[in-house]
Amino acid sequence: MKIAVIGTGYVGLVTGTCFAESGNQVTCIDINEQKVQKLKAGEIPIFEPGLEEMVKRNTKARRLSFSTSYEEAIPDAKCIFIAVGTPQQDDGSANLDSIWKVAESLAPLLSEDAIVIIKSTVPVGTNRKLAEMLQELTGRVVDVASNPEFLKEGAAIDDFSKPDRVVVGVSRPEISDTLHELYKPFLRTEHPFLSMELESAEMTKYVANCMLATKISFINEMANLCERVGADINQVRRGIGHDQRIGFSFLFPGAGYGGSCFPKDVSALISVAKSKQMEPSILNAVDQVNTAQKRVLFEKVNHYFEGDLKGKTFAIWGLAFKPKTDDIREAPSLVLIDQLLQAGAQLNVHDPVAMENVKTLYGDQLAYFDHHYDTLQGTDALIIVTEWNEFRHADFDYIRHKLLNPVIFDGRNLYEPEKMKQKGFVYIGIGLSTLN
Repeated sequence: MKIAVIGTGYVGLVTGTCFAESGNQVTCIDINEQKVQKLKAGEIPIFEPGLEEMVKRNTKARRLSFSTSYEEAIPDAKCIFIAVGTPQQDDGSANLDSIWKVAESLAPLLSEDAIVIIKSTVPVGTNRKLAEMLQELTGRVVDVASNPEFLKEGAAIDDFSKPDRVVVGVSRPEISDTLHELYKPFLRTEHPFLSMELESAEMTKYVANCMLATKISFINEMANLCERVGADINQVRRGIGHDQRIGFSFLFPGAGYGGSCFPKDVSALISVAKSKQMEPSILNAVDQVNTAQKRVLFEKVNHYFEGDLKGKTFAIWGLAFKPKTDDIREAPSLVLIDQLLQAGAQLNVHDPVAMENVKTLYGDQLAYFDHHYDTLQGTDALIIVTEWNEFRHADFDYIRHKLLNPVIFDGRNLYEPEKMKQKGFVYIGIGLSTLN
């Protein structure tokens, strides 16, 4: 099948590449000429395990190509996926300007049987509005579908290739049949293809992300309460996680969630609810708890050093909002860095892949190190913000030797508190009873 994917960001590039991998002829379109030229040369603008190799393989096989020209790809495409950004506006709502600009560019080039599919995360009603807009621009009915993505950064190839489910929103069954055929190579393990109304598909994406964000904020609030009552959140988490009604996923306490999805989608759904004269109390609380949680690490550091951080130096391990990505959007590390700099501290930072992105924000305000151990020399404490695997099995004798004070603030609870005590560390995590 001939496919066009508009937008070569995270979602668009993964989508186009995975469809090409299953034998389709895919053209990815982007208005950024420089970006397209880099993609043609095999340079990938994002860090995602396995993606670069897959792009190069399918480009070489001539199943995957990149262009700035709509005229080059749209007229022959059966399925056109829109995967452009829908950034958060000041009021929390999604900015859909890019969607409408794409529609205007597409309209005169669409074939009679083309299906326009929104892959971007959009508010309920967007697909209906797109269908109306395309009908007005073309003078005929254009098939439109919603196909929300459920990709996790750092595991996107697997998520696309082995999905828990594929969700599509359609206005007639024939559209669903075409999309089901397209996705069949990825559904060989009997995972469901769920066809529903346009509005339900749009809502599914928001509700899924908001549910996951809710679980994170809930366990973080319980962790903070555990500290105050002398309980250990790790033990509590195990106690509740073995209840099959609850489970363990997304119940890991930490320094708050970040990234391009959860913060934006929670705010967008709050905005949608308020536009319908509904006060979303739970979603408001989820957002407020997360905002506060991003300040918890600084509060712990500040409390331990009795408010005297000026002139002190701290090592920070982990800058990306999560492991296996270079994405620092809404990352808890940025909140911590801002607070520590404002308090007069000096910072030695390391992240396996996200340092260049952080450097564009902070420049020479921070000291950057290619190896995490190199951040430690002469520092007053170590602060762990992102749970990269290479941090999990640390050489604690070396760390204690390099630190001025044997103090670790762990925003992800990577280590066993009792073992850290035995090794001579003051170990301060999230929701641990040893804090009392």
